[in-house]
Amino acid sequence: MTLPRYFEDPQTLHINTRPHHSYLIPYADASTACTGEREKSTFFTLLNGDWQFNYYPSYLDLPENACTDPTLAFHNRLVVPSNWQNHGFGQHQYTNIAYPFPYDPPFVPWQNPCGLYQRIFHLKPQPDKRYLLHFEGVDSCLFVYLNGQFVGYSQISHATSAFDITEYLRSGDNQLRVAVLQWCDGSYLEDQDKFRMSGIFRDVYLLTRECNYLEDLFIRSRLDAELQHATIDIEPTFREADRDIRYRLYAPDGQLITEKTATGKLTLQLSDALQLWNAENPQLYRLELQYAAETLVQYIGLRQIRVEQGVLLLNNRPLKFKGVNRHDSDPRTGYSISPTQALNDLRLMKQHNINAIRTAHYPNAPWFSELCDKLGFYLIAEADLEAHGTAFRYVPQPENSILLNVPKENADARIQQQIIDNFCELARDPGFKAAILDRQQANLERDKNRPSILIWSLGNESGFGENFEASATWLKMRDPDRLTHYESSIYQHSTHQNDLSQLDLHSEMYAATEDLDAYFADGKIKKPYLLCEYAHAMGNSGGDLEDYQQTFARHPGSAGGFVWEWCDHSPYLANGHPGYGGDFGDYPNDGNFCLDGLVSAERQPHSSLAELKQVFRPLRAELRDSAVWLHNLLDFSDAAVLFSVEYAWLHNGVEVERGILELPSLPAGEACSLGLTMPSNNDAHILLNLTYRLREATALLAKGHCVGFDQLASSHNGVLAAPQAMLQDTGEAIQVNEDARELRLRGRHFEYCLDKTKGIFKSLQQQGRELLRAPLEFNLYRAPLDNDSQIKQHWQQAGYHQAYSRAYQVTWQAVEELIEINLNAAMLSVSKGRILSLDIQYRIDRQGGIAIHLHAHKASQLPYLPRFGLRFWLRENSSEWEYFGYGPGESYIDKHQATRLGYYRTNPQQNFVNYLRPQENGSHWGVHFIQTDWLQIQAQQPFSFNLAPYSQEVLAAATHNYALPPSEGSVLCIDYAMSGIGSASCGPKLKEQYRFNDEEFHWMLNLRFTRAA
Repeated sequence: MTLPRYFEDPQTLHINTRPHHSYLIPYADASTACTGEREKSTFFTLLNGDWQFNYYPSYLDLPENACTDPTLAFHNRLVVPSNWQNHGFGQHQYTNIAYPFPYDPPFVPWQNPCGLYQRIFHLKPQPDKRYLLHFEGVDSCLFVYLNGQFVGYSQISHATSAFDITEYLRSGDNQLRVAVLQWCDGSYLEDQDKFRMSGIFRDVYLLTRECNYLEDLFIRSRLDAELQHATIDIEPTFREADRDIRYRLYAPDGQLITEKTATGKLTLQLSDALQLWNAENPQLYRLELQYAAETLVQYIGLRQIRVEQGVLLLNNRPLKFKGVNRHDSDPRTGYSISPTQALNDLRLMKQHNINAIRTAHYPNAPWFSELCDKLGFYLIAEADLEAHGTAFRYVPQPENSILLNVPKENADARIQQQIIDNFCELARDPGFKAAILDRQQANLERDKNRPSILIWSLGNESGFGENFEASATWLKMRDPDRLTHYESSIYQHSTHQNDLSQLDLHSEMYAATEDLDAYFADGKIKKPYLLCEYAHAMGNSGGDLEDYQQTFARHPGSAGGFVWEWCDHSPYLANGHPGYGGDFGDYPNDGNFCLDGLVSAERQPHSSLAELKQVFRPLRAELRDSAVWLHNLLDFSDAAVLFSVEYAWLHNGVEVERGILELPSLPAGEACSLGLTMPSNNDAHILLNLTYRLREATALLAKGHCVGFDQLASSHNGVLAAPQAMLQDTGEAIQVNEDARELRLRGRHFEYCLDKTKGIFKSLQQQGRELLRAPLEFNLYRAPLDNDSQIKQHWQQAGYHQAYSRAYQVTWQAVEELIEINLNAAMLSVSKGRILSLDIQYRIDRQGGIAIHLHAHKASQLPYLPRFGLRFWLRENSSEWEYFGYGPGESYIDKHQATRLGYYRTNPQQNFVNYLRPQENGSHWGVHFIQTDWLQIQAQQPFSFNLAPYSQEVLAAATHNYALPPSEGSVLCIDYAMSGIGSASCGPKLKEQYRFNDEEFHWMLNLRFTRAA
């Protein structure tokens, strides 16, 4: 069977669909309508469930008359909604930028997979009703047939397509068939960073409506400058002619405000004690509409979003988004997300102080924004539009520029401009103008009554040109009360002058904090600066979240940002394990770039989400001349109404006092003294822990939920001394034996062997028991993070991953009761030059303690180091270790906001953070000492440690966590320093202050062995 070629014609977007309109569900009465449960409506028939299904590798394989022949055999069943790839049909594919088919717009491959669906439903149509068939999401396009007749065609995967099927129905059983293609011309505008999945993935339902039914409704609320008076304009649109509607408006507390009957437009005025909507206190007025047999309910949030003097304002208050980008994604259900799944996401977001969501990069299901209205989230509602792959085509690189007669000094600029010109191709192509505008209209019209939506986003990463300028103009004309956003407007085609007059925000992604500072440096009033994507949360990440937050706070014109992204994407493989790009035999693919979420695909929070929660906390404490002050960082609410504050004083890590503070009134944006003073006591290590909890339960959070904490330290604090260990008896003098390779030291309870060729101990025996399963090592590498993807090439070129120590001169002498060993050494790598020059002194006492004094010089031309320290290969894999440092979660120099300084216990298994793509994990920063029942380690300054069941080499070699071999022991890394985490997997390079790039450093470390050894 040959389908009409609408799917390769960007001028034919919809056939026989109803115009884009607001999301409206009719009910038989107001009480049922107020439940918001559309399945309870007698006018709503859900067609989800088990459908008959045939899969064809190409639409050309469809049998003759496949969509109309009632006798066609179906061989499979497929649940609707779902994606067919999740049920064994076709192939999963993950690609970020590259199109999964040749770039040849508007054409798509002949080998274009097709799913043919069939559903039989029983209906007795009533002559005075009309019947509307709704598809809320189908990827990529659909041909609809009913009872052997062609009903219509539509595209835009994440938009609702509604067909009036009244004339095609028959009394009794009705045969519905839907042909879905994997690709269509619209796929050139749906090149989002995601697994590419196909099928009917959102709800399908039938609405029974009046013959002259309410098809569209636009509710606009406007506030005066003082926010004392509200005007609500209501504009109903009926299918045929206006008719009387009975309106009832209720206050958020349920009190009836007004009741009116009107035909056509209606304007309501409110002025008595307005209750405004914001994410902290989402007050909603309820509007009931009744005509004929239908009752509808809409919720109205009174709020005003605008820009004044370059500052984003909500209800006259400066607003900064604490946001995330969220895809519809689940490892089992793919794009198909139920309200229960979405509610779980929203609950997790509330638990972690997130107040805003960018619907990246398409509209969510229509009920999603209703949830955000009620639960309190700000939305950037984004059109289903991305054409990133236009920039992926070949452009001659500098070595080819001679073929173009491009002078070498101009080559880079010319090449960059050619990439931008390619990127803007569809944005300027007249053939795609209607399609790009259609996607804006679908986005706005369906969700225009949702108060949670503050900003319309024209799409993502699609270049810029006339098509987007026309779209922005239409958006501002249709809805002047909201703001408009489009990040790719920063790209300028070489033959076009961008018109940005209809865009309200300056938006960028993955800019460094220095770029934000530069934007505001001249002090001129500009558009608010929004980071629509930042802090790429891939693997062990979140290293610069606090720096971004401080930068946002520093600039009134900053509108905050949206972290990329909420969840990992990893469908299950046939073996039951989660997969990523390339695991499915997919080509092209972008590997594990889809593992970039704050939570796993299964919604298990990563440590970066804990870090984000703390960075986004609504309260922050500081010391002012030893007095403790508290800042309320909320935008609207009094902190005293919402939160209680618990305090605890710790002396030398031990709690000595605890209590709860009663906050005075603390309005949004203000600060107050807590009446606590930090003692100036030089004799104790003093900490003050403050914990902030909800006073009462909210819609999503329990009473007592912790929204954040602070830890303040005395400026007099030094390194906390380790507890007094039960050391070995002093015993007799140490015996020393030496040959060309080794230096052996024997005491009463110990015997150590120093490898003179490497300058480090190869054996440590206590009471006849060997403590190491391999020699000690100086260590300067780490299992590369996803964020190390760029710098690791330099590290490997410098030989860091194969570095080892080499000693040059080893001498020893007895000094009183000690043995002192002095040596010169270096860190070297095969085929590379010297990395570090080391002067090392070991001092071994009669109890077996080892004091290490190390002086290092780094070659200045080399890249910064991943780390430097000692690596212990331990026999045990389950022993408990105690430390005083930042915990209990993993912590690094630029990622420790979610941890507190204190006493913690851990073991190799517990300490290991199980990222799907193995990498450096589980380190702890700012450690004063660490000990187990046989060893205690302390340095003169805080250090970092990592205790793991795997070595960095094993982690670096593994591509999946489930492929890690059984552990043969544990590895303890004691690091003088480790470079930070950053977010360079897709973002700025690691900040200089977080790089371990010291050209000279000194380290003093003490190892003390206890009797239990």
